[in-house]
Amino acid sequence: MLRKVTKTVEGVPAQDGAGVKLTRVLGNWTAREWDPFLMLDSFDSTNPDDYMAGFPMHPHRGIETVTYVAQGTMVHQDHLGTKATVTDGEAQWLTAGSGAFHSEMPGRARRFLGVQLWLNLPAKDKMTAPPFYHGITRDQIQEFDLGGATLRLLAGHYGEAHGFEGRYLPLDYYDIHLDPHADVTLDVPGERSVMLFTLQGEATVSGTHVGTKTAARVGEGDQVRLQAGDEPAEVLLMSSVRLGEPIAWLGPIVMNTDDELVQAFDEIDAGTFVRREAGYDDRG
Repeated sequence: MLRKVTKTVEGVPAQDGAGVKLTRVLGNWTAREWDPFLMLDSFDSTNPDDYMAGFPMHPHRGIETVTYVAQGTMVHQDHLGTKATVTDGEAQWLTAGSGAFHSEMPGRARRFLGVQLWLNLPAKDKMTAPPFYHGITRDQIQEFDLGGATLRLLAGHYGEAHGFEGRYLPLDYYDIHLDPHADVTLDVPGERSVMLFTLQGEATVSGTHVGTKTAARVGEGDQVRLQAGDEPAEVLLMSSVRLGEPIAWLGPIVMNTDDELVQAFDEIDAGTFVRREAGYDDRG
């Protein structure tokens, strides 16, 4: 049975970090309905002035951030001095867990294109998960020819294939490139929260037209059909498990209660925010 589109959200212009111009698609107003996907920001510019100020060192707690750089370069640094770079078609995964400071700084490029996803952490892991970084480089990304489309496995599973896997919530993350007039059907089984995002171009998702820079949430079923029009398209598909837990969110911190938020910001002020050392994993 096809998973039909039940909700769409078109991104709106916004600024974040030190003044980076981006498109905000999901945020605190969508968090409960799109659980466990918290925030989705898209960046797309050919003007370095729009993004070179980047995202200087800042804290996170209670979430994982997954940054996909379709075109361009992003340099990650964290509170232990870890420094790693991803470029065209690569991604970065940060488990902020109990508390991390990091920065993400774009490099000058002909076009800077990609997204950042915030994935919620279960309540039981928010204060016990140690900060952790993993760069998902091209040599780790498997590609599959779907006939008129190519699927790149950024994380999780595709059929019997395995990509990088997070430790707390499962996330299947596909980067799908559709040729003009492509028509492919993907198996997306299980009781999953599934969304798609049209990073480039437009697509028809299980019978519903979805314009560019738009997120589409799909309902129950076990398959998703993707069709392109006269132009090629790049569609991101993300699949995870709903948490159904309370959300208390302020700025870069996402917890379950207001008291936990107050505690986090008190610890930032007191210099006691980082509870566990960050780890760096460059394994293939």
